[in-house]
Amino acid sequence: MGFMFNEIHSSAMGIRARLTDWRFIPAVSNYTVNIPGKEGVADFGASKTSRRISVKCGVNPTGSMTGLIHALDNLAAWLDPANGTAKLVFDELPDRYFLARLDSDVSCQRLIRCAGSFDLDFFCPDPYGYAVTDENFTLTNIGAHTILRTKGNAVSLPEYRLMGEVINNSSARWFRITTNGAALTVSGRLAANEVLVIDTANMTAKVEDTDGVLVKNGLPYLSSLNLPELTVGSNTVFIEAEGCAFSSLTIQSKSRWR
Repeated sequence: MGFMFNEIHSSAMGIRARLTDWRFIPAVSNYTVNIPGKEGVADFGASKTSRRISVKCGVNPTGSMTGLIHALDNLAAWLDPANGTAKLVFDELPDRYFLARLDSDVSCQRLIRCAGSFDLDFFCPDPYGYAVTDENFTLTNIGAHTILRTKGNAVSLPEYRLMGEVINNSSARWFRITTNGAALTVSGRLAANEVLVIDTANMTAKVEDTDGVLVKNGLPYLSSLNLPELTVGSNTVFIEAEGCAFSSLTIQSKSRWR
């Protein structure tokens, strides 16, 4: 067994790796307030903060102590936390990836002359695991649609890519996308070769051309930040257009696991 980090597999780096435990509920932040004269605290709920993943590793025999040190030098460059987070995929969980980096120093214990063992502690600022192969949907007609999310076990924060043509900024010209009952109205001039990208996870929007080149900020196009969310299972998406031409709505689910 092993893992893939930043598109490189641990076996290619000459190490063996295995998961020995799994935190199925990540770190929790509690929101409480002490009230004078009252025993206990007022509870305002909780949220997940980050995830930590520990991996047991061993360096394959290298033939000499010098070879072992060179192997560790290569590992240090590969796993350098100063490079930021990268995708982490475990062989035991091939359907999901985590965005992770190392969280602490690593010391290798020498077992024999040319081999050693060590632990890696990965820190994931985002506690969710995301589908390696995401669920994408393209809707090309106005009206009601049903999309089915089959991956993950948590509500996802999708990316919507809207294409159409709005000839001017008139308030009488708009698109409305209602996802599971939550409506989002879009208005503003949009050329036929432009795409309005609505990113729920980052609470932002932008207008790109069809080559992916940023054209302008898309937030002024949105009536509110009532951005879409998708549940596991069946989701309803209702598309309306008034005074403008609708071309397509592409949905990247960003399916995820708690």
